[in-house]
Amino acid sequence: MTVLEVIQRSSEFLAKRGVDLPRLQAELLLAHVLGLPRMKLYLDFDRRLSVEEKDRVRQFVKRRGDREPLQHIVGSVSFCGLELAVSRDVLIPRPETELLAERAVKFLQERPSSPRPSPPSEGGEGVQAVLDFGTGSGCLAIVIAARAPASSVQAVDISEAALNVARQNAARHQMEGRIRFYHGDGFAAVPPELRFDLIVSNPPYIASAELEALQPEVRDHDPRLALDGGADGLDFFRRLAAEAGGRLNTAGRLMVELGDEQDAAVRTLLESQRWRVEAVENDDTGRPRILIARRDE
Repeated sequence: MTVLEVIQRSSEFLAKRGVDLPRLQAELLLAHVLGLPRMKLYLDFDRRLSVEEKDRVRQFVKRRGDREPLQHIVGSVSFCGLELAVSRDVLIPRPETELLAERAVKFLQERPSSPRPSPPSEGGEGVQAVLDFGTGSGCLAIVIAARAPASSVQAVDISEAALNVARQNAARHQMEGRIRFYHGDGFAAVPPELRFDLIVSNPPYIASAELEALQPEVRDHDPRLALDGGADGLDFFRRLAAEAGGRLNTAGRLMVELGDEQDAAVRTLLESQRWRVEAVENDDTGRPRILIARRDE
């Protein structure tokens, strides 16, 4: 069977199983099996697969047809140009979260910093202290540490299994010495004396009753802890509104990712807790996705 035949047959199978973008998914799986960039498949349509290659592709395509996420099948995802490991223990980073990472890095890069930042555990004058609240795979913390070298990055998550994935990803990109991870429930797990110039969070924001209506890739494979935002999807925004202000330095910022149509409700929550919303930024689909706020002293 040739590369082109595998792509065609796999695409047809995935389409029948209701998988979005079936040809793209088939090409990505085949490229992973062959160890090639996807676009190189187009230069090698007549290549015949070995029996072993054909069997691996068949297994992967079947798993994808059963609605297992492609990222779990191949074991990783690209986030802001970095390859990160993912598993059932962490939320698969979405493109929308890249916008939050980019906005956080821009904020830090525009702040003054000292030429010799102190070690991450010590902080110090000119060092930008950052907290990733609910780090999951570590995607935000790792991108911030990599692209804002004057930052001191802390990250917290209630799931020890998620933190194990985050630590592996940090080590993969030589950032393990730049990020301190804490296991526990939010701010209670972070040393009380620590204050931050930036708190970033992609919190659980799906309303509990809406979880069963999610796509199978999300509903059946992403951890419920990373999805369930309570009855109205706003539980974690309430916690941030009430607790984050006391952990920010003067002129610090809170940056969060929003669910669909949550911008007005989250703005109201924050303003009721003496926050000033500076900006709400849209994602590539035009939906309000990133909210930036500062404490209204």
